[in-house]
Amino acid sequence: MKIVHFSWEFPPMIRGGLGTFVTELSAMQVKMGNEVTVFTLNEENKLLTLDNYRGVEVHRPRIPDFTSTFFLFADSELRQWGKNFKFFADVMSYNILSASKLVHFLVGKSGRIYDVIDAHDWLGIAGGMSAKKSLNMPLVFHVHSTEKGRTRGRGSRTIEEIEYEGGEAADCIITVSEAMSDELYRLGFPTKKIRVCWNGVDTEKYNPVRVPEEEIRRIREMYGVKEDERLVFFIGRLVGVKGPDNLIKSMPSVLEEFPKTKLVLLGTGDMEHYLRVLIEEIGLADNVVLRAEFVDEEERIRHYAAADVVVLPSLYEPFGIVCTEAMSMAKPVVVGAKGTSGMREQVIPSGDKQCGMHINPYDPDDIAWGIKQVLGMEDCGAWMGRNGRERAIQQFRWDIIASRTLEIYKEFL
Repeated sequence: MKIVHFSWEFPPMIRGGLGTFVTELSAMQVKMGNEVTVFTLNEENKLLTLDNYRGVEVHRPRIPDFTSTFFLFADSELRQWGKNFKFFADVMSYNILSASKLVHFLVGKSGRIYDVIDAHDWLGIAGGMSAKKSLNMPLVFHVHSTEKGRTRGRGSRTIEEIEYEGGEAADCIITVSEAMSDELYRLGFPTKKIRVCWNGVDTEKYNPVRVPEEEIRRIREMYGVKEDERLVFFIGRLVGVKGPDNLIKSMPSVLEEFPKTKLVLLGTGDMEHYLRVLIEEIGLADNVVLRAEFVDEEERIRHYAAADVVVLPSLYEPFGIVCTEAMSMAKPVVVGAKGTSGMREQVIPSGDKQCGMHINPYDPDDIAWGIKQVLGMEDCGAWMGRNGRERAIQQFRWDIIASRTLEIYKEFL
């Protein structure tokens, strides 16, 4: 098949799970014999406009600054974005220029033929809708999250309307979990178009045997974790929806029962200052380390390997890619399982195949309960980690995810 993706994130610019998903999916689609083209944002116009990444043809149109022009006809809600309005203007400009290049140059001038457009979230659907209309091509709207969900109802009405129109215009809506499918149904998206395909993980890359013991010791020593101490690990954006504040609040209860425990939080976000104040106020400076940095993938893998348990208390998580990464690294996981939570589907919480614990991420006491359940096991839940890796291999490998995605494309061609 000849596939076009509209994804604002793509290497070298990765901001979160969406970028990881499109990167791995598109590369696997190429590996499976398809021709794949990605249109993505050219951050600060410093990147190559035409590139090849793991066999994927990548287009990054240079974007003029249309901020002041778009602001002229923006409504009051968009104008309240303030300095963030430039982001909106850049995203819309990327969509317009990408759709124009696809329609008029790649197809119109070069005579290329494509089978399907896969546009990811509101950040890529405008370009997808425009190209579909001009080329009369099937359009897939890949919904990784919704504005209402990720902002807990306090987001942009404009983005919500773009998402809804994308659902109306698309021939098919792919979303990342049954939980997310239920949310789209509640929001009024056309249910006959919705198909579910989980996200994936590279189980060869995220394999604990790849990390030498000396690297594990280096990571643990970096955070002052002694040999007889347990390392609880959180990785993710430092924003309210990921729940790092409630995790910190859970630690006094954990330490009461398991004093030889350290929590390491790794990530960046606008809650950093508040979290540092919270750590000091509760008196956790000796047991909680906040590292507000974005580390590369190999360093991330080493952190998983060094952890005893990975805790991800997200309030809203359509699908947790970091959860599958931790599972693939054979780590027991404690995950938020209330509301829209794909992690509720990823993590088996009981029985012979149990690979983690489900908790209420809004309740620090329940988070503490989940952590203590794992820490209280003789091997700190290593058997659950082994189950998690086996589940990742059987259910979440990228070849499985890519095959399922291609099946969905073909259904709507």
